[in-house]
Amino acid sequence: KHREIAWISDDDMFLLSSDAADRVTAELRTENTASVSFRPRPWWHFEIDGTTYEPSSSYSIAFNRNIFVKENLSLAPRDGNNHAVSHIGKPVERYDTGDYANEILIQKGYRCAILPEEEREKYVTGYSGLSSAVMLLHYFNNKDQMLEYLEAPEAQAWRGNTLYTILAGLIALTTIFELHETIKGKPYQKASMPSRDSVWKLREKKTPLLREGNDFTWVDAVSEKIKNAI
Repeated sequence: KHREIAWISDDDMFLLSSDAADRVTAELRTENTASVSFRPRPWWHFEIDGTTYEPSSSYSIAFNRNIFVKENLSLAPRDGNNHAVSHIGKPVERYDTGDYANEILIQKGYRCAILPEEEREKYVTGYSGLSSAVMLLHYFNNKDQMLEYLEAPEAQAWRGNTLYTILAGLIALTTIFELHETIKGKPYQKASMPSRDSVWKLREKKTPLLREGNDFTWVDAVSEKIKNAI
């Protein structure tokens, strides 16, 4: 039924409903539609021939496979993004995964559909910034090393984003590991992943050190949505 659709999603994104595929099919019925994105990039936009376009991103997106192959497109990142206008002050000079293909499709007149913001969470949800925590889990050999890494920095270091992002990722991964066990019936083995109790103790200890605006309530909200969808 959906054989002409190629769906790409980051590891930290989760489908909440099988209705998402039907929504993609409905969107692709609109003439010249090449892609349907459920989560665009929010921190910059394309400015092409005087028109503004949201970048579709590769977080959770479906492509019309026939168009993608016909135009000989690639998802590969590359340098030289000359059409990006940053929303955060820092210039965007590189095409991340799928961005260049997105630009080519726009320039060739294809429709790159993006679901309205108020509808996206009905179909998908996801964490953000898991890569930092995942890289450290691959770097360390055991859970003690992981915990020592997070315990060592002085209190002031937790005012920044790096340690906060790593701990948020660990909290999210705790839920993902638990869901793996629920679905598969056996725990996911990763020697460097601390226990849930250890992660929660670290959370309680470090939360008062975070700067205003940094908290873990959004991680809890995403986890709850995923659990409810299982």
